[in-house]
Amino acid sequence: MVLMKNPLAAILDSNRFTDLNYQDWLRNLNLVLASEKLLYTIEKSPPEETPADVSPEELITLNQWRDDEVKARCYVMASMSNEMKRRFEKTKYASAILFHLKELYGENSRHERFTVRPRANYQQLTHNKRIITEA
Repeated sequence: MVLMKNPLAAILDSNRFTDLNYQDWLRNLNLVLASEKLLYTIEKSPPEETPADVSPEELITLNQWRDDEVKARCYVMASMSNEMKRRFEKTKYASAILFHLKELYGENSRHERFTVRPRANYQQLTHNKRIITEA
């Protein structure tokens, strides 16, 4: 990904998404997509089919949206670990990938709760061990 025109893309190259860094990765991805003026593509997907009554101006806009969506999806996929790429390689749109990731890793997700809980248990165990050894 280093060969991309956007120098900010190097941020994504050095901070690939894994199971553990969702919030940081998303922040970096949004930064890169904003610099490329592609943020709008992750808010919703373009229509599958072109409406029959579309004007020439609307067709140009729709085609640009589709092109930009492909770029955004490429940024998303290129900035993931190989395991994550395999999980989402058949997902058509960047917005769909990010929706699923938010469900899995976003704030208040099951993953977040289960990764925080063991740390809390470990801290409690080490605190109890100190009390036992000091007694």
